[in-house]
Amino acid sequence: MEKLEMEITTLGQIPPLGVVPKLMHALTIRQDRYGEPSKAFQLEVVPVPDIADDEVLIAVVSAGVNYNSLWACMGYPVNLIEYLKYNGDVTGFHITGSDAAGIVYKIGKNVSNVAVGDEVVIAPIYFDSNDEFIIGGGDPTIAPTAKAWGFETNWGGYAQFCKVKDHQCHIKPKHLTWDEAATYMLSGGTAYSMLYQYIPNNIKKGDVVLIWGGGGGLGVMAIQLALLNGAIPIAVVGNNERKEFCEKLGAKTILRTNYACWGQLQKEDTLPGTQDKWRNAVKGMRKEILLITGGKDPDIVVEHPGEDTLPVSVFLCKKGGMIVTCAGTTGYLGTFDLRYLWLHKKRLQGSHGAKPDEFAKLHQLINENKITPIISEVFDIQNAVEGIQKMYDNKHLPGSIAIRIVNNFQN
Repeated sequence: MEKLEMEITTLGQIPPLGVVPKLMHALTIRQDRYGEPSKAFQLEVVPVPDIADDEVLIAVVSAGVNYNSLWACMGYPVNLIEYLKYNGDVTGFHITGSDAAGIVYKIGKNVSNVAVGDEVVIAPIYFDSNDEFIIGGGDPTIAPTAKAWGFETNWGGYAQFCKVKDHQCHIKPKHLTWDEAATYMLSGGTAYSMLYQYIPNNIKKGDVVLIWGGGGGLGVMAIQLALLNGAIPIAVVGNNERKEFCEKLGAKTILRTNYACWGQLQKEDTLPGTQDKWRNAVKGMRKEILLITGGKDPDIVVEHPGEDTLPVSVFLCKKGGMIVTCAGTTGYLGTFDLRYLWLHKKRLQGSHGAKPDEFAKLHQLINENKITPIISEVFDIQNAVEGIQKMYDNKHLPGSIAIRIVNNFQN
């Protein structure tokens, strides 16, 4: 049979199965465009990437939007194009997107877990399976070769084709739409790891779990995982729309706008004679939590805003409880009163992504329909920047945002 060759596929379309074009449309970032998404992201035509022996080339059907793309386009906290260049990438551009679902179009010669034609979702942890640290039992998320796929690597999900390591591929749940399948691995895996990994503070029946930003992708997953374990999720939200959304999911809610205890702590917030102003402000929020829970402080606080909320999180967490953080979406300078940490033996835990087995366990829960992704909006690749900008401006609707790469593609 004559082998088909193709220069490029029309934007929004997909080529015949197994036919890999030379070029593709991709949403790229370049260093001279760093800034807000509306400035940084542009559609370009670039080469389809080559793959290594342990890699898989995927025709992306849909991709998910998350904070990785915002950090990448700002060039802060890390100039990732310089980082990629330092690690041997000479393209000069960055294709982000740490969540995606699509169809396998090509596999490396050492790949055996998927085949051309398989429909897959992608776990966004990229590492070398021959990494001696991992082989020796080390945590893959902090291994020397570990990277956040679509953030610390090029060739992420915002393109007609992406490339991944073979171990990142999981067969797409048949009951999910492509957009749903493209939006749960990063946020869900992160939430799963935050709640399950850190023994003895792992989630248990009856625990109170305080969740910042309950209406976002991470929050939606954390709420569902808490309920699945018989815990009590309390979502902190910024408006009545998100309050109603989280309550429909089954969470208790607190309106952040009812309180004025946000931002970095100042010296006077810890000194005799002046400390009561901040402390009384945050005590009001604690009183509301105690009313909701019948007198129980949060066992686990799911943190990600960072700068604006960390002082409050450390105060509100129960004695011996855990504040677990995976980001700094309001800023990276975390302040808190150490007295509430050491005197009450609380745990402040950093968390980044998830281990392969945690992604697999999350994926199984999705397959069993015990938790489900919730989509707020879908943008096609031509107007994807609008969706990314909405997240940057914090004007996105509750739930996850998807970018549809292939138009009118059915399950």
